[in-house]
Amino acid sequence: MTKVQVGADSVSAYQTDGIACVRQAFDSDAVEMLRDVVARDMADPSPMAVDATRDGEGRFFGDTFVWKHFPELEDFVFNSPAADIAAAMLGSRKVNLIFDQFLVKEPGTSTPTLWHHDQTYWPVAGHQVCTLWLALDPVTKESGAVEYVCGSHLWGQRFKAVSFKDDDLYKEDLPPVPDIEATRDQYNMAQFELEPGDCTIHHGLTVHGAPGNSLARPRRAYVMRWAGEDVTYYPRPNLQPMLHDPGIPSGGPIDCALFPVVRNRAA
Repeated sequence: MTKVQVGADSVSAYQTDGIACVRQAFDSDAVEMLRDVVARDMADPSPMAVDATRDGEGRFFGDTFVWKHFPELEDFVFNSPAADIAAAMLGSRKVNLIFDQFLVKEPGTSTPTLWHHDQTYWPVAGHQVCTLWLALDPVTKESGAVEYVCGSHLWGQRFKAVSFKDDDLYKEDLPPVPDIEATRDQYNMAQFELEPGDCTIHHGLTVHGAPGNSLARPRRAYVMRWAGEDVTYYPRPNLQPMLHDPGIPSGGPIDCALFPVVRNRAA
């Protein structure tokens, strides 16, 4: 696959706003492969799959650790530009994949993506955590383009994880996410309309949410969660399930088969 040059302006936006967009980072062959795999996964989901549809119509589908089930995705994880993009944004010589995920809002799905930030769902600690969100369809405001609260990764505040299904699922003693909808005029917001092959990269503590998909086409995304060299294992109760216990001591490096090292420029 073609090597992607991540510009200094994108890295600066990521560091300052906690969100950056890289246009046409992935070619049409990669997009078609991912569309084929997500169709097969939705037809026969893994045990990690969830239906996050709340009240209303449509279907909000997600499946996690999908690279463990499809050889095409394992190849993509290790050989696509994704890890290089993450390393550039994180400013890290080494990057690990925490997990990958399909997120699909089918046509007419009214379920929004609740305001949240990612890192408090996962058993990791550190500043160098990010999410790469790769569009497999044209993404517009009407189809559920994600909105980001710029600079929220620098607030110095971790918020309680918000369950997309069971409101009482997460128990960590943290404050709730602010009511962004009621106070959105207080924030600088970013929202990107995307073409297939475009991606966004946001920090693990950047607060974000998304509307439902009101269009007659799906909003499919392949999502990869990345960690840099300052990240350590930080298990707590009631987190988002991982595929299995990695057997890592708390506070230890996350390098293992579950969270593989994908790039290591120091090696």
